[in-house]
Amino acid sequence: MTPAQQELFDAAQAAQARAYAPYSHFHVGAAVRTRSGKVFAGCNIENAAYPQGTCAEASAIAMMVSAGEREIAEVLTICDGELVGTCCGGCRQRIREFAKPDTMIYNCGPDGIRATFTMDELLPLGFGPEHLLGG
Repeated sequence: MTPAQQELFDAAQAAQARAYAPYSHFHVGAAVRTRSGKVFAGCNIENAAYPQGTCAEASAIAMMVSAGEREIAEVLTICDGELVGTCCGGCRQRIREFAKPDTMIYNCGPDGIRATFTMDELLPLGFGPEHLLGG
C-alpha cells in the first residue's frame, strides 16, 4: 500500500471499529479523500427499522459534505469476511455524485486491499449531475 492508501485504510479501519451493527454483525468502515487532500471516514449504522440504516460510504460522504467538500478523489472501504466487499448500488450512486469516472475505489479486508476499481467500472454509464444540467 502507498502511504496515501495506508492513511485511507487506517481511517476506514478506525471507523469500522465504531460501526453500529447489532443486527447483521457486519461492520463496515469507509474513508474518502477529497481533491483537496482531506480524509473523511464513516461507518455503517444499523437501525431496528432496517431501511433506516446508513452505509459506511454514505456516512463518510455526509461528513465530507458537512465540511464543505464536494469532490471525491479516492474511496476505500473495509469489511470482514472472505469475499471482496464492494459498495452497494446505492452507495455507488452516492459516490458517483461527487466522483469522476476514473476515481479509484479500493475494497479491503483486514489484511489490506483486495480489489481496486474505478468509479466507471463499478457503475458504468452512471447517472450524474451533468445529466440534469444539460450535459
